[in-house]
Amino acid sequence: MKVGFIGTGSMGSLLIYALIQSGALEPRQIAASNRTPSKVRQLSLRYPGLHESQSNRETVIRSNIIFLCVKPLEFKHVIDDILPVVNPNHIIVSITSPVQLRHLESSLPCKVSKVIPSVTHQVGSGASLCIHGERMTSEDRAVLESLLSHIGRPYQVDEACTRITSDFSSCGPAFISFFLEQWIESAVKLTGIKRADACALAGEMLLGTGKLLTEGGYTPQELQARVAVPGGITAQALALLKVSLDGVFDSLIHTTHDKYDEDLLKLDELFRAGEINRQQY
Repeated sequence: MKVGFIGTGSMGSLLIYALIQSGALEPRQIAASNRTPSKVRQLSLRYPGLHESQSNRETVIRSNIIFLCVKPLEFKHVIDDILPVVNPNHIIVSITSPVQLRHLESSLPCKVSKVIPSVTHQVGSGASLCIHGERMTSEDRAVLESLLSHIGRPYQVDEACTRITSDFSSCGPAFISFFLEQWIESAVKLTGIKRADACALAGEMLLGTGKLLTEGGYTPQELQARVAVPGGITAQALALLKVSLDGVFDSLIHTTHDKYDEDLLKLDELFRAGEINRQQY
């Protein structure tokens, strides 16, 4: 198997690291390209054997599966660039949530999927959201998900739920880290606990909580009930949180969905313009 990466920024480079670190791929199985060549050069030095492509087209030619790890509004340009060298057997994977399967399938002659990764793949954990196009056979899906299973849990979702599932799996680590950051700052300021101790305890707590939810059979509501004794300290603090956070998560979901819809509208305009141009010629 040969795997290509177009775009080696934050998430592209993380996926390369995770797939190599997990043993899913050897560097010699990877080709990568970036509009800033020095970024790929750094990767080739870090992972001897990784092929430093001179163009996006070269990455496609050398690969069976190609991950497009670019910003939403760069997709149309990248697709137009690589189109002449894409063949029906290629599997092209978008890792960007607003890019729809219809955008990809209407513009490319190959098999396409959407995979929304997570920063948690850096430690071999978390869910990879998988949304497969109509041309992906059951064997194609199995090959792609087998690759992803080395760095987390492949999780098939409906494209209509892309944004909300991404809120949990992809944005969630940032949201939870923000919550912990605020908690730690207050703890250091008000109690004198060392920041390093607070961070370590918070991390261990979060790791254990995740295991209870994924392996221990608890729901979030059941876990709260398991910890909070009626009339106790935890119960009183939970009552405060319920009042203080009332409506916050509704607003959070509205915010992420509004941004998603904004990006989707721009993408629709870009891909529609491309379709009009093709029809004219």
